[in-house]
Amino acid sequence: MVSYEPLWKTMEIKGVTTYALINKHNINPRTVTNLRHNRGITVDTLEKLCKILKCTPNEVLKFVE
Repeated sequence: MVSYEPLWKTMEIKGVTTYALINKHNINPRTVTNLRHNRGITVDTLEKLCKILKCTPNEVLKFVE
């Protein structure tokens, strides 16, 4: 299972809010909902998040059993 727990920590450290993701960076609100509920996202979305946050995929998601 994928967990986006690292994303929320990275966003806090970088000072990026979900409001900014949606309104400034044009991330779909449905995508933010998917992230909150640990649902799948596309690799394209992962790439966008990494560019916005200037981080690696390890700082966005982790795999848990």
